Amino acid sequence: MAPSADPIAVPARTCLAIVLAAGEGTRMKSATPKVLHHVAGRSLLGHVLHTVQEAGASRLAVVVGPERADVAAAARIAAPPAEIYTQTERLGTAHAVLAAREALARSADDVVIAFGDTPLVTAETFRRLRAPLAQGAAVAVLGFEAKDPTGYGRLIRRDGRLVAIREERDASPDERAITLVNGGLMALRGDLALGILERIRNHNAKGEYYLTDAVEIAGAEHEVAVVIADEEEVLGINDRAQLAAAERVFQARLRRRFLADGVTLVAPETVFFSFDTILSRDVLVEPYVVFGPGVVVEEGAVIHAFSHLEGARVAKGASVGPYARLRPGAALGEKARIGNFVEIKNATLGAGVKVNHLSYVGDASVGEGSNIGAGTITCNYDGFAKHRTVIGKGAFIGTNSSLVAPVRIGDNAYVGSGSVITHDVPADALALGRGRQAIKEGWAPAFRARATAAKKD
Repeated sequence: MAPSADPIAVPARTCLAIVLAAGEGTRMKSATPKVLHHVAGRSLLGHVLHTVQEAGASRLAVVVGPERADVAAAARIAAPPAEIYTQTERLGTAHAVLAAREALARSADDVVIAFGDTPLVTAETFRRLRAPLAQGAAVAVLGFEAKDPTGYGRLIRRDGRLVAIREERDASPDERAITLVNGGLMALRGDLALGILERIRNHNAKGEYYLTDAVEIAGAEHEVAVVIADEEEVLGINDRAQLAAAERVFQARLRRRFLADGVTLVAPETVFFSFDTILSRDVLVEPYVVFGPGVVVEEGAVIHAFSHLEGARVAKGASVGPYARLRPGAALGEKARIGNFVEIKNATLGAGVKVNHLSYVGDASVGEGSNIGAGTITCNYDGFAKHRTVIGKGAFIGTNSSLVAPVRIGDNAYVGSGSVITHDVPADALALGRGRQAIKEGWAPAFRARATAAKKD
């Protein structure tokens, strides 16, 4: 998501972001690691890596679990600069951060610790979390006011100062009544971070090394700051219900952004976007449209109801749907028309092309002004390889035609309805590729008589 109009100013300081992604995610009940599940077409880990970079992280370290080459590979794809570290034993959050000891040992002004399962935290919030470090704080903690604090670490303050974070299992009854709780994210001054983390001990109910103990350790000698965020923003994902909740929040953000940018969404709550969807002003989107990754829709285009787009580009004034599918590589020219039950894949359609209904155009180029009749199929796959169809400008493809690729249809050529075209058609030619019609007078009554007699027998 784009940063807000007035972001918090952060001095030019170097920043190391350590993203913890070693959790097993057993409550997801999935063969896929938790951080590789998707919200709005991007993995949870991908969201976090993108956001910390947007917030100014100059170096990235990702901590993964043992034998999690898949998570490491996804991190490198999402953020090629990322260094990968492995937490061989799961002994708590501070232990996980220290798995990246090598990265911590190299100088950075700020160290931001994020979690790979919190995709809703914005770049602006990461900037706000860093800001107190530039003003002298040793540690900054992200907190929020919880409607129900059960299960969260409580932020313990005395005389307005944060002195500790108490995990619920270790908290007293009075401490459990506190509603200001830990959001998980933390920033530490780079020159102090390693020393603070190495002083953390495992004297708690679970025998783990808690990152939250950094507050008490740092607070004995330095200032510790609290930065408040909305509860919705720090939602961590541990199960499918929370994944769905995060999707709802992210989609609501995208819808608000598009509406503010001059896009008309007839029924916003029914339209689903990908993290990278681009819609220009005066685009009209009807109900129940899904945008997968990689879609660009230019000014004044209309996406009609129940259409699905992925990896596609729609030029100015074009019309898609209803019930259309644009697959990766689809590119529509200005004022092109794609109608109901039409599928376009890896095909470029020039300006003014019409494919109004019940057709498949794949691995093709269609020249401007051409008309593709209902039921037309580009037969692009022979069972082993894909082949391309090239249709020239102003061509007319009759209804129920099959174009067997590789094949070329010349400019302004005609293909008669019901044809199977297996050879190139020159410009301005008429191509007919169908069996000759035969008529047998009186055949129908004789047939019915024979069929009726057979049925009685």
